[in-house]
Amino acid sequence: MNTDDLEGGEDDGYNAQGNRKYSPVGAQDRAVLEMASMDPGSSATASQSPIRKVRARTQGSMDSDGKAPDVVGGDNGPHREHKLELFGFDSLVNILGLKSMTQEQVLAPSSPRDNEVVSITGGDPTPSGVKMGTMMGVFVPCLQSILGIIYYIRFSWIIGMGGIADSLLLVSLCGLCTFLTGLSLSAIATNGAMKGGGPYYLIGRALGPEVGVSIGLCFFLGNAVAAALYVLGAVETFLKALPSAGFFTETSTKVNGSLSKPIQTISTHDLQIYGLVVTVILCIIVFGGVKMINRVAPVFLIPVLLSVLCIFIGIFMAKKDDPDTGITGLSADSFKDNWDSMYQNTNSDGIPDRDGKVYWNFNALVGLFFPAVTGIMAGSNRSASLKDTQRSIPIGTLSATLVTTLLYLVSVFLFGAVANREKLLTDRLLTATIAWPFPVLIRVGIILSTLGAALQSLTGAPRLLAAIANDDILPVLNCFRVADTSEPHIATLFTTVICMGCVVIGNLDLITPTVTMFFLLCYSGVNLSCFLLDLLDAPSWRPRWKFHHWLLSLLGALLCVVIMFLISWLFTVVSLALASLIYYYVSIKGKAGDWGDGFKSAYFQLALRSLRSLGAKQVHPKNWYPIPLIFCRPWGKLPENVPCHPKLADFANCMKKKGRGMSIFVNILDGDYHECAEDAKEACKQLDTYINYKNCEGVAEIVVATNMTEGFRGIVQTMGLGNLKPNIVVVRYPEIWRRENLKEIPTRFVGIINDCIVANKAVVIVKGLDEWPNEYQRQYGSIDLYWIVRDGGLMLLLSQLLLTKESFESCKIQVFCIAEEDSDAECLKADVKKFLYDLRLQAEVIVITIKSWDVEGGSQQDDSIEAFNDARKRVASYLAELKEAAKREGTPLMADGKAVVVDEQQVEKFLYTTLKLNTTILRYSRMAAVVLVSLPPPPINHPAYCYMEYMDLLVGNVQRLLMVRGYRRDVVTLFT
Repeated sequence: MNTDDLEGGEDDGYNAQGNRKYSPVGAQDRAVLEMASMDPGSSATASQSPIRKVRARTQGSMDSDGKAPDVVGGDNGPHREHKLELFGFDSLVNILGLKSMTQEQVLAPSSPRDNEVVSITGGDPTPSGVKMGTMMGVFVPCLQSILGIIYYIRFSWIIGMGGIADSLLLVSLCGLCTFLTGLSLSAIATNGAMKGGGPYYLIGRALGPEVGVSIGLCFFLGNAVAAALYVLGAVETFLKALPSAGFFTETSTKVNGSLSKPIQTISTHDLQIYGLVVTVILCIIVFGGVKMINRVAPVFLIPVLLSVLCIFIGIFMAKKDDPDTGITGLSADSFKDNWDSMYQNTNSDGIPDRDGKVYWNFNALVGLFFPAVTGIMAGSNRSASLKDTQRSIPIGTLSATLVTTLLYLVSVFLFGAVANREKLLTDRLLTATIAWPFPVLIRVGIILSTLGAALQSLTGAPRLLAAIANDDILPVLNCFRVADTSEPHIATLFTTVICMGCVVIGNLDLITPTVTMFFLLCYSGVNLSCFLLDLLDAPSWRPRWKFHHWLLSLLGALLCVVIMFLISWLFTVVSLALASLIYYYVSIKGKAGDWGDGFKSAYFQLALRSLRSLGAKQVHPKNWYPIPLIFCRPWGKLPENVPCHPKLADFANCMKKKGRGMSIFVNILDGDYHECAEDAKEACKQLDTYINYKNCEGVAEIVVATNMTEGFRGIVQTMGLGNLKPNIVVVRYPEIWRRENLKEIPTRFVGIINDCIVANKAVVIVKGLDEWPNEYQRQYGSIDLYWIVRDGGLMLLLSQLLLTKESFESCKIQVFCIAEEDSDAECLKADVKKFLYDLRLQAEVIVITIKSWDVEGGSQQDDSIEAFNDARKRVASYLAELKEAAKREGTPLMADGKAVVVDEQQVEKFLYTTLKLNTTILRYSRMAAVVLVSLPPPPINHPAYCYMEYMDLLVGNVQRLLMVRGYRRDVVTLFT
């Protein structure tokens, strides 16, 4: 047998257990693929595509036993993926941008899935140059950013001012803050793929676009200001090494108010001049692109390592008891003398001076030192260039944090024991003084390392700003938008301008608290993001980094806030105010976006918890809220492009007190669900757009059903959850049914009312919806209630809700009580007044009787009699047709698809009663703003046509009328 040719007959296939046969399915067989990827209910068939015979090729022929090789069950065989094609697998593989097991690209057929959004983070994997590992991609950048200018030129001074004890506390406090932030960062970064933007991306996707943009912009400002900090540090070191390079000279001859050896200090003007020049040079390098920066960056690593090594060697080799230099070597006496703090006044250059204007304490030292522990985000900013983001970021970031914290702790002991306090406070470059073998190497190392950190800041800040702009949240940032493969030149120029402005300040000690606030704000955002995600524990929260807990994240966030207030409550308030202003601006001016943030999950869990708290029992009348179900197109006469009557949303708003509450707008599409699913989605979008346009708090729902009746019955039974189910059904009165001879309307109308009664839903039928006022059309007159039957107080409550709207606030309420003629009208009036008083309702009570009909005469009488006679004739003609049809077919009297029993005297009585009520309404309420009347239930075994005649008589000539049918419960209460 030749396995190269498997075409043809019924016996083609491979034998398997159970004598079943499997034929190979080729990737070229589009008919199978289309059938597998076809949506359920699709009318397309496989016959629309010609089925071609498959030629399958195997890697070998028969084995020694004469059996065909196992091409079905092989792990790496091509037919393993062919089997999966039968289930539509290959089409998903192609959409996700994956490869088949044989490294061949599988062509997916065109199917409805091609246009769907695939919920997978990240796009097609494309090569993006050389990927970096944990060491060079995360650890080294973090180490280089953390170990910067503060350690070299300020750390020894901090030890001299705060002493060894407070310095240990200071390092531990700041190190704990960054370590906890590193844990939170590791958890969030390992919960999925990361895009550009670093911490902004993480915070925005966790706390929402508003919080993400506000903190992201503050973090951008922090990086821009930090670049100025590093530039000034490099220039200060350079001028200290080469005093002759300065254009201006300043000296100080006093230490603590006493004369001493003149100390030469660096001029602020020199810092400004050299700082601006260096900033421009760095900007030019940044304009060269990422490739140039990556080539230059490793040059800064070696000086950092060498400088630290030289400092430690110099400490252990320092000469002892040298009074001229103040270097004592590792001395127990120096350690003891420097243990306690010595907070005091200094001049602007940090030289101790009793008359100095700057007073230092522990809080101020926190603000000065904290930038020395920042830089833990350097790895996350390079996530796009990492081989394995979810492995490199946690290990690299936390390792760099622990290494630098340990270095600082050890340095506290060594610096505190190697020099006296005066040397620590007056020699800004003590690290270079004690370094071995050549101090100039330390100065060069300091300059290169700080310039490298400045270069990283000037590189990262523009990309952060461009990432915020690319998310298209703030239109004002559109000028900074760039393509993914382009350099953010405009953002780089903007960052350079900010950096140059800070350089002009020229004072390192004034810049560092500002940088500290911005970084702490970002760190608190990262901790809060992890706290929220960890606490909610949504199904999508599955970080690979397991060493995290919401308590640790909360502690990290609180620690960030505490440090902010320790540094300066004024700077803290200003930074929080700036972030709040940006947040408010984004929420007002920004474009809406759903990033699946944690707040959405929090709202969801809060809604579930609230729903469970409500329980399944009936809500107490004091807690009752109307939840109207707005039936948008019950009669199907609106144009197709109109999702809802324009005034229905206005009426729905009138049923809410101060706009609070929820409305559900529903529509029913006739047809098969599989065929109309896409039409239903589009109709739902249109209806939702209408709701938002009308500023109505509500949701849109579209139901596909075989007919309107079945669809509505499904809605009233299943819509809503627990006690959040709709409790009032709002329908427009079908005023057009007789004019357009719509014979199906009466049956549908009666069916809606009966279904609501059975489902225990209240009903409000709106007549005169076209004339319903909007919020700007003020109404005068009265809101008249014709209270005929007990409805749980629903009519009374609706009238009060109408008064809360601006359009009806000038109206007054009149309650008409319908009484029997021989009843005690005055006693009834007093009882109703007392009842309304206990309900805290302001209304005028009027008791009327309609048992006898006394007409005042005139045109009103003529119109009423004419309407009554016309209704009698139509009903008599309709009943005659029913009887004739029943006699002709030999069946019982049938109407609306069921047997009916008609008592003509009772029908005439109902007509007469509704006519009397309509005449009473016209007599007392012709000028009323709106009339509310009890809705009579459809009589049992009466044809729907007759009930519509009753209703037409009831609402005739009334401009705006609400027919209200309550349900078996109270919605108002007398008690507090």
